[in-house]
Amino acid sequence: MNGAGAPYRVPLSRAALGCRCPRCGEGRVFVGLLTIRPTCPICGLDISAHDAGDGPQVFVILILGLVVVGLAAFVELRFSPPIWVHLVLWTPLILVGAIALLRPLKAGLIALEYRHGLLRGQD
Repeated sequence: MNGAGAPYRVPLSRAALGCRCPRCGEGRVFVGLLTIRPTCPICGLDISAHDAGDGPQVFVILILGLVVVGLAAFVELRFSPPIWVHLVLWTPLILVGAIALLRPLKAGLIALEYRHGLLRGQD
C-alpha cells in the first residue's frame, strides 16, 4: 500500500516489459527463464497463485507464426532457396522470438490478473 492506503499502481507496460512485480514494480517476477517466483522479494506479493494458463503461448504462436510464415513466403517467392536455407534462417528466429515474447507476455498476464483482482492472496 502506498501512503494513501491504496494499492500501488504500476503501469502495465512496466510490469510486462520489465518482467516486474505488478504491485511494486521493483521485484522480478521470474526466478529463471520462465519460472515464476512464489512471492515478490520487495513487497511480498504472493504471485504463486497465478494462472496465466496457455494464454501467453497462444499469443506467441500467433505472433511468431504471422511473422515467420510471412517472411518465409516472401523469401521463397523472391529467391526460391533450398530448404536448408529456410531451416537456417527461421529456426533461430523462432527460438529467440519465442523466448523474447513469452517472458513479457506471461508477466503481462500476471499483471492483468493482479490489476483485476484475480490473484488469490493479494491485497
